[in-house]
Amino acid sequence: MEKQTRVGIIGSGPSGLLLSQLLFLNGIDSVILERQSREHVEGRIRAGVLEQGTVDLLRQAQVNERMDREGMVHHGFSLAFDSRKTRIDMHRLTEGNSIMIYGQTEVTKDLIDARLAAGAVIEYEAPVLSVEDVESSTPQIIYEKDDNTHRLACDFVAGCDGYHGASRKSIPSDQLRQFERIYPFGWLGILADVPPVDDELIYANHERGFALCSMRSTTRSRYYVQCSLDDAVDDWTDQRFWDELCRRLPQEIADNVITGPRLEMSIAPLRSFVAEPMRWGNLFLAGDAAHIVPPTGAKGLNLAASDIYYLSRALIAHYREKRNDLLNRYSGVCLNRVWKAIRFSWWFTSLMHKFDEDPMGHRLQIAELDYLAGSIAAKTAMAENYVGLSFEPFE
Repeated sequence: MEKQTRVGIIGSGPSGLLLSQLLFLNGIDSVILERQSREHVEGRIRAGVLEQGTVDLLRQAQVNERMDREGMVHHGFSLAFDSRKTRIDMHRLTEGNSIMIYGQTEVTKDLIDARLAAGAVIEYEAPVLSVEDVESSTPQIIYEKDDNTHRLACDFVAGCDGYHGASRKSIPSDQLRQFERIYPFGWLGILADVPPVDDELIYANHERGFALCSMRSTTRSRYYVQCSLDDAVDDWTDQRFWDELCRRLPQEIADNVITGPRLEMSIAPLRSFVAEPMRWGNLFLAGDAAHIVPPTGAKGLNLAASDIYYLSRALIAHYREKRNDLLNRYSGVCLNRVWKAIRFSWWFTSLMHKFDEDPMGHRLQIAELDYLAGSIAAKTAMAENYVGLSFEPFE
């Protein structure tokens, strides 16, 4: 059975949904194919730090009502090290920019609600088998639904289906360059209905390993500790987690940690990954299908949003003005921003985590953090990267 649309979107994560919403607001139809169920998609626990550019884009997409009501605007964050902490005042150092704390799970729910309210076609439990004829003017997406094989004919394909999806695999291997760095540790995270230890995020460097104090609301907290890749969630009781977290924080912070039973606990491995190019024929990669960053710099969702900023504008220009110059520039302009985010995430990860038992390495980290704490220039560079680099003009 064959269906048709202008833009076929693989994946109903935030990037695929956001693209579909922005196209809809400009009169361009799309179909979203998702291999998982709606319940699975809406239940995934992900990051919750939105850059200013991402917040602005969600407002343009008209899905900001709940975010603006429930999200928490943060003007700074803290670095804890050597039994003390220093604050990075993003708002002052970047002339008024900030971040929004609002969970990716909530962003996804808001986008799904908006798309379905507008009558969008989202095919859940419809795994994509392949993408064909992407170098032609009529690419097709082959997928399964209800034990039948279907074809979706479209003008363009947006691959928003993550690292393991079918879209990137449709690019010939001899035309694709892939760069990857695997980090020798993971993040063990706990979600609990307890008040956050601080009004802002705290990133901690400790000789036992990294820790992060984050939140989802004023009553729900998300905490992380660096762990071995050999660890399993079953190895960690709630008490063991809370004890380890507090060991890695300055005492005055640890004394204020309120503990509670887990709502969820999981281990996330850390990696950096980039695929080049992000376009092949009429197939365009976006989000985790093209790049992955370690979560240290909170760039994953935000990089996906920046891809959609560029891709939506390129497609709108094509349909409204019969222009293809922005489509031709898509891969290059995205990768320019991607590599800068990869660099920042690598630097921040290297600064805050324990890589080995070398005491000199830890002393060098402390020296750099001490320099950063006393340097306006170093703090400014960090703040600029953390709040998110500006989108390149793309009209």
